[in-house]
Amino acid sequence: MKIKNILYATLFSASLLFQSCSLDEDTSGISSPDNFFRKYSECQSVVNSCYIPIKSIYTYTYMLATECVTDIAYCPSGTRDASLDISPAVPRFGSTVWTQGYLGVQRCNFAVNGIERAYQNEVLSEEQYLQLLCEAKTLRAFYYWTLTCFFGNVPFYFDDVTDNEVLNRIQVLPRMDADETRATVIKDLQSIAPLVDQTRTYDNEANRLGASCAYMLIAKMAMWNKEWDTALEALQQIETIYGPLSQYDYAQNILFRNKNTPESIMEIQHTYTQGGLTYTSNVACICQPYPRSANSSIYDGVDIPELGDQATVWTAMRPNVYFCQGLQSKMGKDIRAKYNMAWGYEDKTFNSTNTRPWCGPKFWCPNMQASADGNNYKVFRYADALLMMAECYFYKENYEKSIEYLDMTRTRAGLGNYIYRTPARLEEEIRNERARELFGEFQRKYDLVRWGIWYDAVTSNSDYGPLQLNTTSSLIKPCHRYYPIPDTEVTYSKNNLDNNEYKAYGL
Repeated sequence: MKIKNILYATLFSASLLFQSCSLDEDTSGISSPDNFFRKYSECQSVVNSCYIPIKSIYTYTYMLATECVTDIAYCPSGTRDASLDISPAVPRFGSTVWTQGYLGVQRCNFAVNGIERAYQNEVLSEEQYLQLLCEAKTLRAFYYWTLTCFFGNVPFYFDDVTDNEVLNRIQVLPRMDADETRATVIKDLQSIAPLVDQTRTYDNEANRLGASCAYMLIAKMAMWNKEWDTALEALQQIETIYGPLSQYDYAQNILFRNKNTPESIMEIQHTYTQGGLTYTSNVACICQPYPRSANSSIYDGVDIPELGDQATVWTAMRPNVYFCQGLQSKMGKDIRAKYNMAWGYEDKTFNSTNTRPWCGPKFWCPNMQASADGNNYKVFRYADALLMMAECYFYKENYEKSIEYLDMTRTRAGLGNYIYRTPARLEEEIRNERARELFGEFQRKYDLVRWGIWYDAVTSNSDYGPLQLNTTSSLIKPCHRYYPIPDTEVTYSKNNLDNNEYKAYGL
């Protein structure tokens, strides 16, 4: 896992947080947490550093890896993650997610240990201690959720690496069963979430993560483990905190350009100015109409003044026919369609939308300069939590309650109440409603893999040759449900890690 390099970067960045855009490595050795936890502001700065690796993960390539290799969208991009041209030898974006994911884990372990020692040394009040501890543990859970969703079984540890003995042990950890990892993380969050302010992320100072995001991660991981009661208990806490969905206007709360909206549970923060730094990413580059005419605001033949004439746009992600003509037709009553998809702009139709549209204004970044997308990205929203409740009640065979929660998002979207026919149809509708409500929010592949239907759903519905069966360009294999661990990491682990599932397919 390149633990030693990650450790040094962690310790150094904690002391220089927000002073530099690059995180250089300190090669001086393993340092004591006491150097960084002498007062509240230092403790908070270390927790701040735990957020930084997330920004390296949530890029356009992550959108390709989580949304564009699914049953509802694709992208004919030259970035080969979009075609699943990946292997242990050439893991592509898998290298980034692995490195940044474990950098996040390392920083969070360092923060948790230091915060606990600072409290013991009476540096922090009880309120400060609980708030910072919940935040650090929630971020650690987020990294483990990401790693297990992306790679499946991965090495797991909560140790703070304070000496070479711990370092050497962690370097050779094998894959741990993902269910066990999630169960351990769930218990860790359950021990802290009820002890802090039970507030929306929107109501926290600077939109810092707290109880509501901790409950969301408990539920996310519990649903992977098919622990429906555990998930429901956490989701009911979120429902108590957030109240009726009807109070949250759909358009205002889902547009990426509208930052830190009341419905949000977690957003990726951009144009972040603490310490004078500005963070942007590039997701909008593949989510706006393509191409843009040179020196103009004309996109695919239509003038869109709000997008400006400086944006860089790349080969675009597109909803496929299964989605745009089946699940969410432009002629239907679903108000979400005009935000998820764009067939035209105002009264003009794009040149290239005869059969499928571009991604819609939900993802657009007004007046983007080059590839600097300053939007916030929605990661978890309250509507997601309510649909998770619908799913949990379904698997508990409480179909009436399942439909009650399913109808909450349907009603807000302008659709009629769902009419129950059979359990199989209700299950399908819950899955389809998640596609409609959460389109482009970095979760569709994870849902399909969690349900055990990813390979069949993609090969049955994709419009893109590499993701179809029996085409000359076909690359998709069942092992691609997860990314491979990079071969270099397998070597660093002294072959305690493996890619046996990929080996079975000759990769």
